[in-house]
Amino acid sequence: MKMALIQTNPTVGDFDGNLQAILSWAERAREAGCGLAIFPELALSGYPPLDLLERPAFIDRQLRAGRELAERALGIDLLGGLITRHTADTGKPLHNSAALISGGQTRLIHKRLLPTYDVFDEARYFEPGAESASLPWQGLHLGVTICEDIFNDPALAGGPLSTGPGRVHDAPRKLYQQNPVADLLADPARRPDLLVNLAASPFQTGKSTAKIDFFSRLCRRHRLPLLYVNQVGGQDSLLFDGQSLILGPDGRLLARAAAFREDMVVFDTVKAASQPGIVPPPEEAPALIFEALVMGVRDYLGKCGFRSAVLGLSGGIDSALTAAIAAAALGPENVLGVALPSPYTARESVEDARQLAENLGLRFATIPIGPTFATELATLAPLFAGTPQGIAEQNLQARIRGNLLMALANKFGHLLLSTGNKSELAVGYCTLYGDLSGGLAVISDVPKVMVYRICRHINRDREIIPARTIVRAPTAELALNQRDQDDLPPYEVLDPILAAYLEENRGVAEIVGLGFDEQVVREVVRRVNANEHKRQQAPLGLKVTSKAFGLGRRYPVCQRFREDG
Repeated sequence: MKMALIQTNPTVGDFDGNLQAILSWAERAREAGCGLAIFPELALSGYPPLDLLERPAFIDRQLRAGRELAERALGIDLLGGLITRHTADTGKPLHNSAALISGGQTRLIHKRLLPTYDVFDEARYFEPGAESASLPWQGLHLGVTICEDIFNDPALAGGPLSTGPGRVHDAPRKLYQQNPVADLLADPARRPDLLVNLAASPFQTGKSTAKIDFFSRLCRRHRLPLLYVNQVGGQDSLLFDGQSLILGPDGRLLARAAAFREDMVVFDTVKAASQPGIVPPPEEAPALIFEALVMGVRDYLGKCGFRSAVLGLSGGIDSALTAAIAAAALGPENVLGVALPSPYTARESVEDARQLAENLGLRFATIPIGPTFATELATLAPLFAGTPQGIAEQNLQARIRGNLLMALANKFGHLLLSTGNKSELAVGYCTLYGDLSGGLAVISDVPKVMVYRICRHINRDREIIPARTIVRAPTAELALNQRDQDDLPPYEVLDPILAAYLEENRGVAEIVGLGFDEQVVREVVRRVNANEHKRQQAPLGLKVTSKAFGLGRRYPVCQRFREDG
């Protein structure tokens, strides 16, 4: 008996498109001899729908799509995620549900553990399910859970998705009183023959390996196989990697679907104990992050209706990486790179920008900003008289560039991609309405040291990013002989401090205890806290680390808390 695990790439609210994708993949599964096609969490609506769940018309349309799905599913049974109404008089009005459509009937189970940490806020919309129950299918009992439901087994502490908020370097904290998997196993008469988890689990570095380890221990503990079906695709800042999994009762990985694209893998219940499957080799972090960002750019522009992008090419490594991602995502013919040299721009910077565009096949233009800069300085001269040149004059240049790039975006229907990295955004080494201008911040969750690692990965077979771009000291080129490290610690020092403070929630004294200079740590933390106002006005960014700026990090702008130790 064969079951197909199908990871789809839905668009939130595109009920016709999502429905057609489910039916098309179900037909492929039927042709492959499968009796059941299994889809991810909220596959019909797309995940996460956020406050669209408060729109009655959105819910009505999804329910109609669910009825249509049940009517049109022919020759194969379906199991997948959708929204249902909570009919009791009290509680939230909706459930996050899994529906088994089989033999003309639809059986439902509801998600019980509703995460409210990091990027998740499901308790805002959904009522938790009251109990766990296996679903009968073709003589088997399917132990169906929905994403978070599977990650609360206290005997398996250390799962990557169950730690929730807090200090992630401490022992994981059990967030919920209920344990849906244990409840499934409590009734011997309905003990599952296999576990099935429908998920919409976003990508982050290091998560795939940790997830497999957790699932492997779960399977060995309960002596059950596991089918894990995960959403794929970009949805706003979230990147879903797919990588759906089949594990045997001995915890052995039998098969894994592709990363960052729609795919199908098949589980044969008869051969589960011996089926070798196809297990793609693990990828290094730079390769995974590059592929994740390529998918994120492609899906963000495609789902928002853009066909082309524009970005500034400074000759530096951040814009080079952003350009390489955009070219891979959209096709180089759909990307315009623009060099915008100022009086402080080195000849090498323009040469490297041009060479990069040629290597990638981008369309390329040069717009010197010197004349505009001189005009704006002259306009401001009466008010600036008697003051030394400084940040204001530097930021004028960044804002001129942002203004010109936005004009090109408006004129030709491009989306402007901003090119700042996480390290700079964290400490405010960026200009509001200048280099922060844009519709998507492609690498805003990529630390600077990782930027270099990804660029070396891109150049592994041939030189695409000019070698000089990689070896030159990074500089904003907004003043004479300016270098990033005149104002910032070396990135090899800055990045681990930021990771400890932002991702691990360590205090100043703890970070100093890791071997960093106290004065440097305090200055980095001060700058992080002082620049929240910039980050809240920055473009949406693509999330690849455990804690990104944006949806999952909610800090007040006006606040006086300071880390003392």
